[in-house]
Amino acid sequence: MPNTYTISDLAKEFDLTTRAMRFYEDMGLLQPERSGPAGRNRIYSARDRARLRLTLRAKRLGLSLSEAKEIIDVYDSPRDTGAQLRKFLEVLGQHRQQLEDRMADLQMNLDEVREHEEEARQLLARVDGEK
Repeated sequence: MPNTYTISDLAKEFDLTTRAMRFYEDMGLLQPERSGPAGRNRIYSARDRARLRLTLRAKRLGLSLSEAKEIIDVYDSPRDTGAQLRKFLEVLGQHRQQLEDRMADLQMNLDEVREHEEEARQLLARVDGEK
């Protein structure tokens, strides 16, 4: 595998649009080198490729791009591994809590829908019984 990639290479590999790639760049998740006339050509490194893979994995977990960037930046820095892992756990814990809260809300909504369905079935049975 080459050590550098074009925007098209990575977009194709990760099934993204080049627009999405540029958006990730604007968010600071990717930092390609520039070449060619007026720096129009982007040259992505193996580091950019790894950051893109981590970004997409974070998105699949439901993290926001800013949360993904925060985690990736922590791992990218030469800081203490313990501090990095604590930060990672903090962000994951906050995200897990948000998911659990949403799941509880959804469960309450689902229970309410079931109650209304049961009430409607009972009313329908009475209506059908009167015929």
